[in-house]
Amino acid sequence: MSKFSLDGRNAIVTGASQGIGKTVAETLAEAGANVSICSRAQERVDPVAEGIEEDGGTAFAMECDVRDADAVQEYVDATVEEFGGVDLLVNNAGGEFVAPFEEISENGWKSIVDLNLHGTRHCVQAAGEYMRENDGGDIINISSVNGQHAAPNESHYSASKAAIIRFTETLSAEWDKYGISVNCIAPGLIQTPGVAETLGIDESDMPPREEVQRRIGHTEDVADVVHFVASDAAAFINGETITVKGTPRPGNSMSNDLGLDN
Repeated sequence: MSKFSLDGRNAIVTGASQGIGKTVAETLAEAGANVSICSRAQERVDPVAEGIEEDGGTAFAMECDVRDADAVQEYVDATVEEFGGVDLLVNNAGGEFVAPFEEISENGWKSIVDLNLHGTRHCVQAAGEYMRENDGGDIINISSVNGQHAAPNESHYSASKAAIIRFTETLSAEWDKYGISVNCIAPGLIQTPGVAETLGIDESDMPPREEVQRRIGHTEDVADVVHFVASDAAAFINGETITVKGTPRPGNSMSNDLGLDN
């Protein structure tokens, strides 16, 4: 099982204050990685780092808005100073809101594209520079099933997540020569704090992870796939999008699961 170890790897996980990002950070730390995590608010990401260290891991936390290229560069530089390098980048930071296309303002559209797509670009640009100069690494971009299929009432979100998939494929071809693998994970409906609030779901409503036929997933379902793709066990995977969606309802979109397609 040593091929699944991340001992000595230096990882960055964006948007790690809660939900998928938090669980990814905890999972990578448990596998042996030194984990650098960020969020737009220092007070939200500090407890996550403290929890990782209490469990015996190594963590570094810093406030960073991924929409700001200069802030991202400062964050990546600080991570390199703290850990000595960057071997793994997980682009998880993102956001969405639900509205029909005709009601989405120009500012609303730009806000989602800026966070989801441009934020991913900023992080790849900054961390990728270190990877190219230091024997490669792994980049994992978090997209969505709504970037793969129609997602009514989420045109802005769907467009940004679809772009991340194409960006992943193109960059994997360009950066293979540097020893950098670039892959993408597309989660379906996952119980994050935002989804839980929208659907009124709490832990008592969640089916156990052992249940195969599930319409909603745990954050661990995504984090375990991130762990696999980041490990040597996935060394022959590059430029791929791995879907983590369980048993979705017809239409395969999160908006359909939320009952928003009508």
